[in-house]
Amino acid sequence: MAALWQRLQKQGGIELLIRVVLLLYPFFPVLDWAVQSLTGQGIRLDRQLVNIFIFGLLALALNLQVGYAGLLQLGIAAFFAIGAMTTGVLTVEKYPFQLGFWGAILVAPVMAGAAGLLLGAPTLRLRGDYLAIVTLGFGEVMRIVLLNLENITDGPRGLNPIAEPWLPVFVKDTIGAEKAIYAFALFALVAAVVLLRLLERSRLGRAFVALREDELAAACMGLDPARIKLLAFAGGAALAGLAGALYATNLTTTAEPNTYDFNYSVMVLCCLIIGGLGSLRGALMGALLLMGFDNVVSPLLTRVLQKAIGGDSNFVMASFSNWRWIIFGAALVLMMRLRPEGLWPSRRIAKELHEPPAEVA
Repeated sequence: MAALWQRLQKQGGIELLIRVVLLLYPFFPVLDWAVQSLTGQGIRLDRQLVNIFIFGLLALALNLQVGYAGLLQLGIAAFFAIGAMTTGVLTVEKYPFQLGFWGAILVAPVMAGAAGLLLGAPTLRLRGDYLAIVTLGFGEVMRIVLLNLENITDGPRGLNPIAEPWLPVFVKDTIGAEKAIYAFALFALVAAVVLLRLLERSRLGRAFVALREDELAAACMGLDPARIKLLAFAGGAALAGLAGALYATNLTTTAEPNTYDFNYSVMVLCCLIIGGLGSLRGALMGALLLMGFDNVVSPLLTRVLQKAIGGDSNFVMASFSNWRWIIFGAALVLMMRLRPEGLWPSRRIAKELHEPPAEVA
């Protein structure tokens, strides 16, 4: 097992992602049949995997802000919601815009990125816990604002139906509409990984790391911390907006604004902590583990437990979903105690945490 893990660590995040998806996709019907036989109810693994792709993209967005630039952000769900609501406004029949899927995919990241600039501009001087409190407050305020703007967002009902991805007729007849959103979500995730990998090796990526390590030293070396923070806020917010647009398209509705609460922000942050801050592969692994547990494993275990006790759905402990926050909390405590750098950390952070300090002559 140790040799297999070392081999996986040497592979790039893109190669690993593509190999896993291509290997698993043909077996989805067999797995669905096995689940149907075990629990009496089916589960569409392709749809669940789309959600994992979307939250993987959201984890990459937060990793750009927290993992790269060191900006403790607790309001990523707000930009996620902005992307989803923008998609709804631009595609539903209630409004005259009717830009369709591709127009929304282009505009939603722009709107979320602009919101990131508006949030970043007045908070440039804040650091650490103070920045976290401001972003947390922004996320909660944005949720309440979207909930009360019923003339625009339809309040708790949400906007629907969202336009499905537009494809040429021959392509849609070949792969189908459901596989189209699957393929596009995977493509968006791979493209984000490629762009962030290039960013890591660029001058701006090194500036992000310098800001994370020591803001004062970065400023003394000629970097502009204010500009770097704004770019981090805007870039992460734009990626989160793209994830929100895909989320609304996959659901065919924006869902109610209360969906995008603080729990989403914490869950995405947990993905980074478990996978490894500052690591693309760690962010993807954290999203796969947490969202796979939440979307696939937890419902299956709930059905198995309810079947075992005779289908009594009123028994609270029979719902495995009610245990998930306990399990997430225990996982975080164990990670902080046994492996604080995460399961798949960046080399720099792993060295910082495990190499002994240099001796002073």
